[in-house]
Amino acid sequence: MALEQIKMPQLGESVTEGTIEKWLVKPGDHVNKYDALAEVNTDKVTAEVPSSFTGVIKELIANEGDTLAVGEVVCTIETEGGATEEAAEAAPEQPTAETVKPAEVQKHSTPVNREKGAKARYSPAVLKLSQEHGIDLTLVNGTGNEGRITRKDLLKIIESGEIPVAAQAEPAVEQTQAAPQATPQAQVTAAPKAAPVNVPVAVGDIEIPVTGVRKAIAANMLRSKHEAPHAWTMIEVDVTSLVQYRDSLKAEFKAKEGFNLTYFAFFVKAVSQALKEFPMMNSMWAGDKIIQKKDINISIAVATEDALFVPVIKNADEKTIKGIGREVNELAAKVRSGKLKSDEMQGGTFTVNNTGSFGSVQSMGIINYPQAAILQVESIVKRPVIMDGGMIAARDMVNLCLSLDHRVLDGLVAGRFLARVKEILENITKENTSIY
Repeated sequence: MALEQIKMPQLGESVTEGTIEKWLVKPGDHVNKYDALAEVNTDKVTAEVPSSFTGVIKELIANEGDTLAVGEVVCTIETEGGATEEAAEAAPEQPTAETVKPAEVQKHSTPVNREKGAKARYSPAVLKLSQEHGIDLTLVNGTGNEGRITRKDLLKIIESGEIPVAAQAEPAVEQTQAAPQATPQAQVTAAPKAAPVNVPVAVGDIEIPVTGVRKAIAANMLRSKHEAPHAWTMIEVDVTSLVQYRDSLKAEFKAKEGFNLTYFAFFVKAVSQALKEFPMMNSMWAGDKIIQKKDINISIAVATEDALFVPVIKNADEKTIKGIGREVNELAAKVRSGKLKSDEMQGGTFTVNNTGSFGSVQSMGIINYPQAAILQVESIVKRPVIMDGGMIAARDMVNLCLSLDHRVLDGLVAGRFLARVKEILENITKENTSIY
């Protein structure tokens, strides 16, 4: 018999951790390879963790509600076979130092004793949280493999309000060491964030537990706003011809294709066409470089009662309006039925959000990190417009609101891109536009 480990898988691009929402097995259960073991929530998708082996579940390392980094062990499984030597090699060397308690904070500003020669390694998520909240990582005992500090350890400390800080005798040294890592914004905001949130609860108030999906959404939105310098611009588009064209087709289209021909499909097609002409808009910030993506994959926002999912239309520039409409319809149905797969959430390069479906006429979206821009398509409304010659006419108008990462994009390229989208949309007519 051999003891194998099941680790937290990579469930999407830029996903660094996942939350065990529900175990589907228990110790002693026999599972086959590829059987689902647990439901996991990330900031991008709810997915199942499959078994990599056939065997018997030995131990569930993580509890429901635990958040683990990609690569951390979630459970062990006993398999048949002569892999005794491999199991022995895989077993971690027993530490000689005293076993540390989970997420214990050293309250007397004394650094944690570590193995001689051991080098502390921290994930980007742990470093970021420690910088934002002023946590001295040398004073924290971790619960990860070999005592490694995890993001969950720091979240527990932050919630407790007992933030470990360096000894008062060495303020200058600690500040000097922290300066290269912490940004000025992180240093300024560290103190207020360290205090636990204390919201008074009155009679009749309802306390709603924060789900793993909601926590993941909050973390990703905070990261986007914290790291990406957002700029915003809006343009007004006359879509009277588009509305007339779509209205003349919708009944026949529904009868023939079996789904509705929405305005949103026209907007996604126009955006994907403009992205081909302005490829810089289809870029991402990568620290020391900007990555201009070859494929045009449009992320679309689909909301459920308690979460927001962002499935992706791959190679949208190569699809017809009908093809885009069908894919939007299918992806939305999968989200609402809980059948969306993790690979259908990956690879997005630009986001188009249909905020107009809620009646919104102007909004500023938060960029879908690590993309460089998001376009909000607002509600189409009748407005009086002064036409050529001074005549006033009722026209179908829509606002397009663009949020952009100013590290990647400047106003010039963003303005030209929006102007091109406007031109495409205002020239959609029965005579020059085919939906097939």
